[in-house]
Amino acid sequence: MTQHLDKVEKVLGSKPLSEIGITLTHEHVHLDFNEFYVPPPTNLQSFLDNKINLKNVGYIKQYPYSNKYNLTFNDVDSAQAVIEDVKLFRTFGGGTIVENSNHGLNRNIPLMIKISEKTGVNIIAGTGYYVANVQNASTLKTTEEEMYNVMHTELQKGCIDYPEIKAGFIGEVGSSWPITDFEKRAIRATGQVQEQLHCSVSFHPGRNKAAPSEIIRLYQEAGGNARKAIMSHVERTLPDAEAIIEFVKAVACYCQFDLFGTECSFYQLNPMFDMPSDAQRIKYIARLKEEKQLHRVLLSHDIHTKHRLTTFGGHGYSHIVSNIVPILKNKHFTTEEIELLTVENPRTWLNQRL
Repeated sequence: MTQHLDKVEKVLGSKPLSEIGITLTHEHVHLDFNEFYVPPPTNLQSFLDNKINLKNVGYIKQYPYSNKYNLTFNDVDSAQAVIEDVKLFRTFGGGTIVENSNHGLNRNIPLMIKISEKTGVNIIAGTGYYVANVQNASTLKTTEEEMYNVMHTELQKGCIDYPEIKAGFIGEVGSSWPITDFEKRAIRATGQVQEQLHCSVSFHPGRNKAAPSEIIRLYQEAGGNARKAIMSHVERTLPDAEAIIEFVKAVACYCQFDLFGTECSFYQLNPMFDMPSDAQRIKYIARLKEEKQLHRVLLSHDIHTKHRLTTFGGHGYSHIVSNIVPILKNKHFTTEEIELLTVENPRTWLNQRL
């Protein structure tokens, strides 16, 4: 059991939860997302084969997974752009970023340390396993017990790839649809670790409305506490506000709206699903407020491609603080409710005492 339960492990050491400030609970500063490349429409191939520029950025916003440079979020260009954006997040009042890259997504702890040192923003590293199709053949053979041991070690002693630094949560634990055997083992192992350590957990569901409930079922059967779990990407997984309300009331986990800044309705990774806009996300959250479920809501951007960084014409990590919070005020969210969404809910999720 962790000794300092009122603190959170960040890459520069532990810190009291009372000092984490405005927190983005689902972001990336470095990851390998090239497995998700989608060939572009033939007539746009010439635009989408180039680096991001003023002539093609509009096409890239429409087809973000069809530009390999955009998907390369682990090179020097993206690292420099991320540092500048995290500085902006700090300038606009941001305090903490929960970094959701783990095994399978090419987590980069040295870069997290560098960014935190240069910007003053707390960064919390994750552990656990992302979806099966990004894992190598050796990892796919990992047993449930071996997964448990890796996560337990990274939370309690230090990360496998950087033993000096502990992970601060488990996430994002990824699954596809249908959930593969590997992913089921990862979910069950997560539940077992959570039951023992009372740590925080974040799940990435497959793109099917049945996925969130099935993930929580597997997790709870293994001993996991739903109240310490986040279901990420609810706005691209569940069809509308009523479905989200039904889910969160039934399960009592956190529902995370973490695609703020994504304003293109065409969703390449699930073309049959219309991606909601920021305005629709806010309407969903307003409905959750009406249902007295605001204490189960978290906000983030899930930045994982270059085009969403300000250097490349995007909104950056400060978008929620600088743009969404003023809109929430205009929509009659009180100062206390905004504080709940941006500070108190993340703090409660990270608190191992609760």
